[in-house]
Amino acid sequence: MGPLSGALSGHLRGQLALINRSKSKDACSLLYRSVSSFCGDSAPTDEQADEGVGGSRQPSIESSTTNLASTKSVQQRRSLLEKLASDSTFVGASVASRRQQVRRNSTASPATAPQSPPTVPPSTSTVAPTGRVPVKLHSIIPDELKKDMIEVFVDGQAVNLPKGMTVLQACDEAGVDIPRFCYHPRLSIAGNCRMCLVEVEKSPKPVASCAMPAMPGMKIKTDTPLVKKAREGVMEFLLLNHPLDCPICDQGGECDLQDQAMVFGSDRGRFTDMKRSVVDKHLGPLIKTVMTRCIHCTRCVRYATEIAGVEDLGVLGRGNAEEIGTYVDRLSTSEVSGNVIDLCPVGALTSKPYAFTARNWELANKESIDVSDALGANIRVDHRGPEVMRVVPRLNEDVNEEWLTDKGRFMYDGLKRQRLALPYVRGPDGRLQPSDWQGALQEAARALTSVPGEEIAAVVGKLADVESITALKDFMARLNSQRLYIEGAEGQENADIRPSYLFNTGIAALEDADAVLLVGTDLRSEAPLLNVRLRKAFRAGTLRDIAAVGPADMDLTYPHEHLGDKAQDLSKLTSGKGGFAETLAKAERPAIIVGAGVLRRPDRDAILGVVDRIAKQAGVIKEDWNGLNVLQLTASSTGALDLGFVPGPGVKKDAPPAKVVYLLGADEGLSKFVGEDSFVIYQGHHGDQGASRANVVLPGAAYTEKEATYVNTEGRPQRTMAAVPVPGNAREDWKILRALSEIAGVQLPYDTTDAVRRRAAEIAPQLERLEEVEVSEVSMAARTAPSKASAGPLLKEPFTRAVPNFYMTDPISRASQTMARCTSMFKSQKEVDAQEDWLLHADWGKQKAAKQPAL
Repeated sequence: MGPLSGALSGHLRGQLALINRSKSKDACSLLYRSVSSFCGDSAPTDEQADEGVGGSRQPSIESSTTNLASTKSVQQRRSLLEKLASDSTFVGASVASRRQQVRRNSTASPATAPQSPPTVPPSTSTVAPTGRVPVKLHSIIPDELKKDMIEVFVDGQAVNLPKGMTVLQACDEAGVDIPRFCYHPRLSIAGNCRMCLVEVEKSPKPVASCAMPAMPGMKIKTDTPLVKKAREGVMEFLLLNHPLDCPICDQGGECDLQDQAMVFGSDRGRFTDMKRSVVDKHLGPLIKTVMTRCIHCTRCVRYATEIAGVEDLGVLGRGNAEEIGTYVDRLSTSEVSGNVIDLCPVGALTSKPYAFTARNWELANKESIDVSDALGANIRVDHRGPEVMRVVPRLNEDVNEEWLTDKGRFMYDGLKRQRLALPYVRGPDGRLQPSDWQGALQEAARALTSVPGEEIAAVVGKLADVESITALKDFMARLNSQRLYIEGAEGQENADIRPSYLFNTGIAALEDADAVLLVGTDLRSEAPLLNVRLRKAFRAGTLRDIAAVGPADMDLTYPHEHLGDKAQDLSKLTSGKGGFAETLAKAERPAIIVGAGVLRRPDRDAILGVVDRIAKQAGVIKEDWNGLNVLQLTASSTGALDLGFVPGPGVKKDAPPAKVVYLLGADEGLSKFVGEDSFVIYQGHHGDQGASRANVVLPGAAYTEKEATYVNTEGRPQRTMAAVPVPGNAREDWKILRALSEIAGVQLPYDTTDAVRRRAAEIAPQLERLEEVEVSEVSMAARTAPSKASAGPLLKEPFTRAVPNFYMTDPISRASQTMARCTSMFKSQKEVDAQEDWLLHADWGKQKAAKQPAL
């Protein structure tokens, strides 16, 4: 007896036990429908079962079940059932004959096929209002795959697609929207929601289109009565234990389950028993869980395992006891955990800071850019009136795909706290006093014009935009000051060679690298979305070898070889022999990523010289490939370097602090620029470290309150949009500098935003080409490392993390209560993990010591 026949016999025995318990005619009817559905036939009604009406595909099974249904005595029915369940020959022959018939039909040639390809016009199938845009495969199919295409028919419409694509993708290509819950194009196929059922000609029953490969000549039907009834049945099963609490669910109005239930579901339900309940899981301060709403699509589990690289979530139990959660109680510690909120098709996983604050139809939105790191992820800012309500990612395949870091998503509450809404001037008593704009600007102008230009310094902060940096540079030039600095990018004085400070490979193109060397960077904290890209390439098999020289305790969510934590460990690769040096030299597309942990060291020039020698020996820079990359840390660094906001040639590195310091949103490392007797002018939007040290405070606008340009680490100019007004008397940054220059007697020559941008384009023409990355010439890119970089000794100090706390890196995130909770709770979680690791290793050490002989 084959496995399928054995399964059918076991199935019938289970139904026999059901009849023994119930001893009713309804149980016999249930058995009839169960046998028919098991064999692929459509289930008849109770009346049809009683009358002996069934499918005509299986005469033996049909006659037996008909006799069973028409037998009046329950005892006779039980006897016939026992005979049916024990007759393995009958079961095996029936299933075997059915399989042979299906195989013959599926392997028929086009010439012998009973039907020709249909020529009816495309069906106008119902489209679920889920907001999805069907993916057009022909726009993303590589040329090498186009020659290996197959043709399928979707509702009579011919569709060409590469081999290996699924039926669901064929339907998307044809413009037919198929409902789905578990399927996601960036996750592995699970096929467990069954909502994407379609009818395939010569198939005995509906198939899950997400898991069925498209075959040549396949005829797919998406709008037949069978498909509609199947989807209706699946939806009924999904709603069996769902609480149906849409009025109090934060997902209401943008819920896939809600939308698809309206389109594909029934107008009534037949379930009258008690619904099951599931205990909610505590995943931290960001994700709210209501697990009773979960439909077990496993999107969150697959995302955590495949994309984020943390195995925090899993499926526990089976059947009605199945639930999703953590095996042991712990927080979700991934830097990109918030993306499960977007992936969840129901209200099981929602945003905890956003809970019970607004409905999606109450919100207006603006497209913008995330400024929490240097990647410039595309975002959408949802707001209601003057308040930002939430931030969600926006699709951009070249930058962030559709993901967003937790800091960029949840730090928006910092925009409402510790804001500077009025100008301040420090009084004789040493305390900052509120002032008007006229008084504050006059005080700042007096300080700037009272000292020579060499005694004035300007520092650009992490969140400064291109327009304000342009105005500040021109303002300092009119004051004869060359002391221009960038917070967090010290030492990058060589701004003439653009590839020397760019991520030259490109964010998306990094997936093509087959060997990567990380130098002084912890990607998981400095650029989590770039770390996701590397993990994606590693899982796809493109990226085979990864090595790192940096902090010893890095957890990059993918296997890598740690070569050491000192600069001397990096110099060992210059020989080009052995270990990872040979791996890098043999790679077709090698890449080196230099992080902020190198750029902030005193021996950065010597380290860059070592990196330059390694790159030349390994052939990192080629005609069609530039794998030598510098990863900037802040949103303002690349734009400031493009504008040449670096110290002039006459400025010494060890120059004493200036007498007057202009801080454009700069808050960290002020001791390098500010002395005890320095007069500090702080222009920014938060009362942070810079404002507490300032003599004059000028309130500026945050990134959600102005239309501004930012350049990401690969040199891509992008623009934010003003979603909400500035608070109080705050003003846009470039306008403040324009007014201050007029009072100081060195008026800037522009009065509009467009004029400022034209001025920026005069300095750096690439800034006016939004969303474009300027590809540098290889001859120019080969000079990435400055010639003086080879001088100087390598220090013995190990590399340290450039971002010790991922959740607090700028004034907005430091003002955020949500980020403060993350810092506190995840610090506790790490302490618990460290204690468990110590206990584990201590116990292992004791066991090992017990086995050692005494000396």
